[in-house]
Amino acid sequence: MSKKIIMTGGGSAGHVTPNLALIPRLKEEGYEVQYIGTKDGIERKIIEDAKIPYHAIESGKLRRYFDIKNFSDPFKVIKGVFQAKKIIKNEKPDVVFSKGGFVAVPVVIGAYLNKIPVLTHESDMTPGLANKLATPYCTKVCVTFPESVEKVKNNKGVLTGTPIRSELFKGSKEKGKSFCGFKNNKPVIMLMGGSLGSKVLNDSLRGVLDKLLKSYNVIHICGKGHIDESLNNKEGYRQFEYISKELPDLMALADMFISRSGANSIFEFLALKKPNILVPLSINASRGDQILNAKSFEKSGYSVVIQEEDLNADILLTKIEALYRDKEKYIESMENSKVKNGVEQIISLIKKYSK
Repeated sequence: MSKKIIMTGGGSAGHVTPNLALIPRLKEEGYEVQYIGTKDGIERKIIEDAKIPYHAIESGKLRRYFDIKNFSDPFKVIKGVFQAKKIIKNEKPDVVFSKGGFVAVPVVIGAYLNKIPVLTHESDMTPGLANKLATPYCTKVCVTFPESVEKVKNNKGVLTGTPIRSELFKGSKEKGKSFCGFKNNKPVIMLMGGSLGSKVLNDSLRGVLDKLLKSYNVIHICGKGHIDESLNNKEGYRQFEYISKELPDLMALADMFISRSGANSIFEFLALKKPNILVPLSINASRGDQILNAKSFEKSGYSVVIQEEDLNADILLTKIEALYRDKEKYIESMENSKVKNGVEQIISLIKKYSK
């Protein structure tokens, strides 16, 4: 008899991509997969492109800071709970899996009200506000960092690592090289500034680009609207606003990464054993989770960390040269890591807790 799972998570790509890593394995295990998200969230297009049945509900964004919408959004969340409860009652899933983000709160509560087991996954070291609110209604909370297990109340925490899409391991260095049109065999640095790009990362890299190109080829994912046309003809430099289909090939080609320290990205670097420099989002621009993620990776010997306040072109150049010099040391630490791709562990928990 086939089983059914409803997944949720959204608000940013980071709350959706881990779900995509699980879907092929869930189908192999005989699960019918459906998704609940918001009407116009980023998750809708990603999930519909993956041909997964999609249910849209209302949800408000829950903020830790003052905003006039703080008065109306709680009502949207309450409306979303009733919508999710009704969808779940009609669809009768065996289990609900949540990746967090504000859309998840009504879905998790809706599942709880229907007595459906709920598993949630937290990528960052400390739970986001949505996962904090959802935890009391969850059966188990899957976490990514060893340090996080004891932070989850009532013994609900399970260390699983983060689920990583199998395509990522199938990238071809040769395809990546021909896609970029690189003519030599210099080592490749790849900068990824997140889906929106990062001005401070882009500027620091471009500030030392000519020096870097003497020794390296550079792939620069600079974010929407951040292409610098004047650099298009530089030998050994390729810039893209965003990359999707070719990403596994480019990641296979890269010898080193410069990146923010969102959990999905850094666990991909760890899984691929790629030395990296992390520049976490500053505490002014976030709740500080990226700073904690980076600190954990630095402590484990996987990453070099530069705080955003300290970042400039010269420091970046110095750190790149030091990282390349010591790359074997970082690769060895990553090879000895206990944290593995989370797909199989999460699938076994989903099977265990399905009604």
